[in-house]
Amino acid sequence: MKKGILFFAVTGLILTMQSCGGETKTEPKEESEKACFYSYNSGSSVLEWTAYKFTEKTPVKGTFNEIKIEGIASSDDPKKLIESLTFTIETATVETQNEERNGKIAKLFFTTIGTPQIIGKVKSLGQDGNATVEIKMNNLSQDVMGSYTLIDGKFAFNATIDVMKWNAGSGIKELNTSCKDVHTGADGVSKLWSEVALSFTTELMSDCE
Repeated sequence: MKKGILFFAVTGLILTMQSCGGETKTEPKEESEKACFYSYNSGSSVLEWTAYKFTEKTPVKGTFNEIKIEGIASSDDPKKLIESLTFTIETATVETQNEERNGKIAKLFFTTIGTPQIIGKVKSLGQDGNATVEIKMNNLSQDVMGSYTLIDGKFAFNATIDVMKWNAGSGIKELNTSCKDVHTGADGVSKLWSEVALSFTTELMSDCE
């Protein structure tokens, strides 16, 4: 009899303690991450090259007004999308903000080496921040190694090439001969370097569900 009374007393105490604690709270479930699809945005893309003149390597910057870039329509993997890109550059549209210089570069350099178009493609984006891009000029294709970043759909690529790898020495000579005066520095030396720095940036469009 005493055991029965004790059982009901303990049970009642537990129920009383539970009721005093209020309602049991349930932790809200975290919302699942949104799925995003990325596509190439030509409007945000900027290509810039930097050539050098004088012994001290004074930079001359430029770009091209006609660049066609193609790739897969969209992807949920921005890296895969960048790796699908191919490009065609019309060299006659070279732009340096100097009309006379534009014409000389197009005629004396690109025409001399038989390159109406520069054609290329992104070959790979490594896990170490290094990228490989194939560039074709003067009927020669060469792999170019550079560094890249890809953060939240924002892509940036930087590299330095030596156009001599595309047998472009004749174009360098023609351009430097014609522009001897403006390529002559304080030391009296006329110099046009074969190294050219490349920079490309773009921001992918994203559609998240």
